[in-house]
Amino acid sequence: MPSNNHLQMGSKMDNSYIADTTFNGSNFSQKDLSQTEFEACTFINCIFSNTTLFRLQFIDCSFNACDFSASTMPNTAIRDTAFNDCKLLGTSFEDCSKLLLSMDFMNCQLNMASFYGLPLKGITFDECSMQETDLAGTNLKNALLRQCDLQAANFDNTNLQNADLSTSYNFSIDPESNKVKGAKFSSAELIGLLHKYEIDVV
Repeated sequence: MPSNNHLQMGSKMDNSYIADTTFNGSNFSQKDLSQTEFEACTFINCIFSNTTLFRLQFIDCSFNACDFSASTMPNTAIRDTAFNDCKLLGTSFEDCSKLLLSMDFMNCQLNMASFYGLPLKGITFDECSMQETDLAGTNLKNALLRQCDLQAANFDNTNLQNADLSTSYNFSIDPESNKVKGAKFSSAELIGLLHKYEIDVV
């Protein structure tokens, strides 16, 4: 893949379409990226924290060890994109474009992030910390949440049909206010489905 690690950027990105480019150690937090399309790009150790990513397009991109903490993504399109080893503390995805939305997360810090109301059918969260993450109203049908810490994560009117949470832990999910038909849970974590009833499972 061609690399352009030292791409010169002013206050506004000079190019509205950027493809097949690798960014390494770039700080985008003070750049105006609005309405820029990135396709087949790789971002390594890049900073997007405290940034409003407005009407961007990330198509077939990869983010590795990047920091998106406290960023927002209004009307931004994310398609076939992977986040690996990224810090996404308090990141808000809830206002991103729902059209063809497709992304996966591996070994990411997603504490207090928000996916409220998003269509995330078939998404993968792999070994992610998701404490206090907002998943209310989210479609997680057929999703895989593997070895994720879901302490205090918000599940309300969430579609978890046929989702696999069999290796995830610390969740509290009310079967009466969420769709859980066909979902997989570990027997060791069944207390997370019974929390509201205040009963002891031994």
